[in-house]
Amino acid sequence: MKVLKVLESAEVIIADLEVNLGDETHSSPTLCVRYEGNIIPLNTPDAHPILMNMENAIKTSNSSN
Repeated sequence: MKVLKVLESAEVIIADLEVNLGDETHSSPTLCVRYEGNIIPLNTPDAHPILMNMENAIKTSNSSN
């Protein structure tokens, strides 16, 4: 494995995310990356780790939130 590049503008954060699981709505602190105005979760709603994927990005209206 090798590092191809470091994403200088990426910031690791913990965000309180809300998710619908069936008929229930849950929220919990979630490890995420803030990158280019998006919040990208780094784990699934049931806490399994996942790769940073722009397809999972949550667009934010204000990149400082």
